[in-house]
Amino acid sequence: MDLGIRNRVALVTGSHRGTGQVIAQRLATEGVRVLSHGPTADSEPAAGCLGHLWGDLTTDEGAAQVVTQARALCGGVDILINNLGAAEAGQWGELTTADWLASYQLNVLSASRMIDAWLPGMKQQGWGRILQLGTLGTDRPGGSMPHYYAAKGALLTLTLGLAQSLPASGITVNILSPGLILTPEVEASFRRRAQRQGWDGDWSQIEARSVQERHPNLIGRIARRDEVADLALFLVSERASFITGQNIRIDGGALLCSASTTQGQV
Repeated sequence: MDLGIRNRVALVTGSHRGTGQVIAQRLATEGVRVLSHGPTADSEPAAGCLGHLWGDLTTDEGAAQVVTQARALCGGVDILINNLGAAEAGQWGELTTADWLASYQLNVLSASRMIDAWLPGMKQQGWGRILQLGTLGTDRPGGSMPHYYAAKGALLTLTLGLAQSLPASGITVNILSPGLILTPEVEASFRRRAQRQGWDGDWSQIEARSVQERHPNLIGRIARRDEVADLALFLVSERASFITGQNIRIDGGALLCSASTTQGQV
């Protein structure tokens, strides 16, 4: 399938590792001129990219540095994927004001800074794609990590408001909300839990049991990074030009499992 974005310029924030790195690499294989990004000068660039930018997007100064580097390489950005973000552990009553502000800076304002930088050029050319990376708890928060879920909820509100401000502009704005994604860190966590619980079996058995007990969904496993990346590519493509203002989940049916459990408890 031709996605219609060959030679477009894409910036993927936080693409020095994890899912963002896979998204950047997949874009590059589609002929997109990709700018990868990491927080520090020694962060690893994604393979096949046009260039690698670095800077701390949680500050105005760091964001300006990234914008300057990007303009020097390619002038503007057609596709902005705000992948940067992270969940920090924390419970109600334990978090400081600084914890709340840090989560908001990382998960919301890093995105808004990049939007402010690249949206004028998108408007001028009459074409653009803005995609935020959320989480399953974007609109269904858990009881822990309230600062993280509050920030992701704000990112959803930002996305919906921005989409409404751009009618008939040729610019789409969406948020992609995956469930738990298989990363080396997640796999290690699952294996440690299996060891503590005395479970036997290979990885597929450990994954299936962990999902059943802790992260139920209809597929019976957690998402792979390439699955999330493939959906991200479609959403920023020409093929998705009629999709905007949406919170699109890729959760293996976890939302339905949650609803079923709630109904059973009632």
